[in-house]
Amino acid sequence: MYGKLHSACLYGIDGVLIEVETDLSNGLPQTSIIGLPDSAIREAVERVRAAIKNCGYQYPLQRITINLAPADLRKEGSSFDLAIAIGLLTTSGQLVLPAQERTLVVGELALDGSVRSVPGILSMVDLAKRQGFTSVLLPADNLEEASLIRGIRVYGIRHLQDIVPERETNSKNKEGRLQNTGPVVLKNYTHLSALNPNVGDMERRVGPMRSPSLDDDYSDVLGQHHVKRALLIAAAGMHNILLVGPPGTGKTMLIKRLPTILPPLSEDEALEVTKVLSAAGKLKDTSNGLIADRPFRSPHHTISTSGLIGGGGIPKPGEVSLAHRGILFLDELPEFQRQVLEVLRQPLEDRKVTISRARAAFTFPAQFMLACSMNPCPCGYLSAQSEDQRCICSPARVAAYRAKISGPLLDRIDLQVEVPPPGEWRKAGASPSSAEMQSKVIHAHHIQAARYANRSVRWNSQLSGTLLRRTIRLPEEADELLQRTLQTLNLSMRAHDRIIKMAQTIADLDHDGVILTAHVAEAIQYRQLDLNLF
Repeated sequence: MYGKLHSACLYGIDGVLIEVETDLSNGLPQTSIIGLPDSAIREAVERVRAAIKNCGYQYPLQRITINLAPADLRKEGSSFDLAIAIGLLTTSGQLVLPAQERTLVVGELALDGSVRSVPGILSMVDLAKRQGFTSVLLPADNLEEASLIRGIRVYGIRHLQDIVPERETNSKNKEGRLQNTGPVVLKNYTHLSALNPNVGDMERRVGPMRSPSLDDDYSDVLGQHHVKRALLIAAAGMHNILLVGPPGTGKTMLIKRLPTILPPLSEDEALEVTKVLSAAGKLKDTSNGLIADRPFRSPHHTISTSGLIGGGGIPKPGEVSLAHRGILFLDELPEFQRQVLEVLRQPLEDRKVTISRARAAFTFPAQFMLACSMNPCPCGYLSAQSEDQRCICSPARVAAYRAKISGPLLDRIDLQVEVPPPGEWRKAGASPSSAEMQSKVIHAHHIQAARYANRSVRWNSQLSGTLLRRTIRLPEEADELLQRTLQTLNLSMRAHDRIIKMAQTIADLDHDGVILTAHVAEAIQYRQLDLNLF
């Protein structure tokens, strides 16, 4: 006897379709799972055996072979339990599933037949829709998350017995369990919980973006107008930014307000961000729809390389992927281990992370804005020369402190801005609010969206190579200024290109998008570490 069901598992953050084939043959009772399963899947035999017996069914006393195809793909996790159990019941003739539905089955089983939630359900349901399935059978705890994908029926069950409605059971024994007096034929799953039974072309629900609180508005920050200008440019072109200044000048406070001026996620971006959180097991509330706020991740400086980039026995997304389409904030940058910081170089360029293991390579998205802050020296008061605050660091100690950040990493940070001591920003003037700054950022994003329509990039910071040369052309005077700066400061070609991209963003903020010499000059002055201004 042979049967086949479809299930799915995670491969990185994407769902992968798996065929669960069941074969029952004569021989000594034995159950084998083949197809490169991990230890969690091998242990599914005992979970499924106990769940089937405790639900009143009979576990087949035959030679059982369960194949997970494709056989050359490593399978991990516990999402196949429910499919294996239903496959055994259908193959042994105890259950007949609806013939009119093509169903994907996902879920983990407890010993009593309860169905437990699994991570990454959003990616699996999205895969089922793209593969032409009509319905998905999954844990009830995952039902709300799965309903975010429109155009496919999702049914949630809390127990293996929930598959069979009360009216279709033959009889029950004294303990209240089902008696297997014949096959149970299911016509449909209409008796099960379903949040989105309609399969029309419905739009995905994107939750409302949280409005910033009064404590998170740039209008409350006194002075620091040039720093706000730099943050505005960074947000408008999604450029990386570094703030350097003594303690107490507001570096952390300024960067933590950066999400308030970024536009909300689009529907496609919201789905990407939500899938990453789902795969990482960090998606808690889906009642309002897909994630609408751009992520803001701020890991502690004791984080490991695996925590930042991702990894583990079963690779999971790291902080760079959890910050996808948002901001990764590294406070006190030199306090991070140098080897941890060095692994940022590749994702900053490629906007993705590939983690290779012996049997597979996993790719996670990592398109984020890097925002950093640091002191100019170990004591923090190198640029705060006052009677009460004097730097006590020797030149060698300052050099060793800054050497923790390599030149190639600094080269990838577009804006390097000094945040002055408190005495300079007490002269307060009118300060723009976050809403005013956000409107300028959204306008600049619209200009870039129109400019890069039907191309692989969306923001100026993503331009590179031939596309950069074809898209941005500097006027002759501005180009001469940039070439002189390049020779005088001995800048790299990467810094040269990043200055051009910043100049284009500044021009976009000026509403016309045409680069002037003043735009290039402003972009050059933001490379303050290259200019040795600290």
